[in-house]
Amino acid sequence: MNPEHTQHQLAILGATPSFPEPLHVGRPNLGDRETMLRRVNEIFDRRWFTNDGPLVKEFEARIQQLVGVKHCVAMCNATIALEIAIRALELRGEVIVPAYTFIATAHALQWQEITPVFADMDPATHNIAPETIERLITPRTTGIIGVHVWGRPCNTEAIEAIAAKHQLKVMYDAAHAFGCSHRGRMVGSFGSCEVFSFHATKFINCFEGGAVVTNDDALAAKLRLMRNFGFAGVDKVIYPGTNGKLTEVCAAMGITSLEVMEEIIVANRRNYEAYCEGLKSLPGIALKEYAAGERRNYQYIVVEVDETKSPLNRDELVAVLQAENVLARKYFWPGCHRMEPYKSFFPNAHLLLPQTEKLAAQIMVLPTGQSVGAEDVGKVCGLIHTALSQSAVVRAALSKQD
Repeated sequence: MNPEHTQHQLAILGATPSFPEPLHVGRPNLGDRETMLRRVNEIFDRRWFTNDGPLVKEFEARIQQLVGVKHCVAMCNATIALEIAIRALELRGEVIVPAYTFIATAHALQWQEITPVFADMDPATHNIAPETIERLITPRTTGIIGVHVWGRPCNTEAIEAIAAKHQLKVMYDAAHAFGCSHRGRMVGSFGSCEVFSFHATKFINCFEGGAVVTNDDALAAKLRLMRNFGFAGVDKVIYPGTNGKLTEVCAAMGITSLEVMEEIIVANRRNYEAYCEGLKSLPGIALKEYAAGERRNYQYIVVEVDETKSPLNRDELVAVLQAENVLARKYFWPGCHRMEPYKSFFPNAHLLLPQTEKLAAQIMVLPTGQSVGAEDVGKVCGLIHTALSQSAVVRAALSKQD
């Protein structure tokens, strides 16, 4: 389908939406249902629902093998995994993080009374800009958390060189980057540890789940203690801990998802390439590309809308698409530094974050995944073409809604 030659009525102007059912960003990918239900029945037969069961161990082993690390410590979700990893690394005082990330990255620090210090983004990758890190280091700084935004890995070499120079610890929030590589090395093996998310919206999901992966034997042992109240055996608690355990049914979903991982990548890549073709040459519309030569999960379709060149700005395009039941998202907008409590703590943080300020207002994420087909992508691209070509009419309709 060529969107340039497809006419679309705009629901925002009073017509029926192009999609009768919503087209979501992050709609869950699924493994084989019968296989999943068989695993659930086996869980019921064993009556082993949690507490480091056989499916959790299998899930961890599969991740270790895929990522190429010595240890995977599965957890109930990635936020708890971040919090436990931060505590296990004994971070305190101040930790440098990107302002452009999901709020959990900052909250995992603030929850433990550690101050997140916000660094600017690299406009080419949307990841933390290494050159902005060094000027944020103070005597209270103990670490750096990089985030592999959109599954595009951070400049780990530059980040870890800065950390070594200042004797800081480094870990990574790899929530977006499961199954991805950096310079031929799988994400998960960088820094002291990395944290994966297996939330329902992620590329591979456990309904809810997360994991910390590391090559550090002592750190892995500490993480395992901390996720289970500090128990080192029956009636033997040797360390302060919490309840971060992954359940067997969530591990079953994770294993079932892993079994169709390559199929999901094929679907995501097909959609990505269709979006590239469908949105090329539009004024002010730039699809964020995935670099060749590395493993990618193609989980996110990320568009930058430059309002100085585009007939409509990002917010106007999102409004049009949502009216058509295409639930496009303004991801991480307006940035952690403009959310509470950080907005009150650091009211002038934006002065040090010019790229984050600019790009957070331009980024739009479009639907993809197993539930999105080539015809859907063609219709979404057609809507964007039509909206831009009828920008004056769209603006007038939006102003009436306001």
